[in-house]
Amino acid sequence: MKKLSCLLLIPFFLVACDIDKVEEGESPEMDVDVDYESGDMPEYDVDWANVDVNTTTKTVQVPKVQVIMEEETVEVPSLDVNIPDDDREKVMQTLMVEVEVSERMQELEIEKVYASRDMLYVIAELEDEDGEDLGEETVRISDQIEINAPEMSVRYYIVGDKPMGDYNNKYRFVSDEDELSEMLEGAQVIYED
Repeated sequence: MKKLSCLLLIPFFLVACDIDKVEEGESPEMDVDVDYESGDMPEYDVDWANVDVNTTTKTVQVPKVQVIMEEETVEVPSLDVNIPDDDREKVMQTLMVEVEVSERMQELEIEKVYASRDMLYVIAELEDEDGEDLGEETVRISDQIEINAPEMSVRYYIVGDKPMGDYNNKYRFVSDEDELSEMLEGAQVIYED
């Protein structure tokens, strides 16, 4: 860090100094007879800016996330979707919701998936069912399903209270599914837990 600071200060030193000419320069005088007198080079006083590079101790907020991940073999729902009169090639996609929780453990489950012509709507539910106390730990919880269908855009919604933290900003949290009824009008439920 000190080396980087010094490198960044070099251009500052080049323009942050005051140069005063203290004596005139003189060219050597020459005679055709090759007699000459030595000349004097000009002299300069250079006053550099006085810069001290130090460190200071400061208290700042640093994100601290502790993620506990364990590998388990679980059954994951798998959907194969055939849309009539749709010639698009089907692709396998993982629809996953993941939330970061603290204080108390919670449950996150994908409850429904709706489909319209070019859009999938994934509705998950986040519930606090008197889970274990996490203390100061932060844990990521998730749920997922596999879907083999024509490629579509996906929107994720979570029914429940949004936990604290920037990680959870990628989802829209709603109080209940009724808030989405206008948007889901005409969409068909293709998965329900």
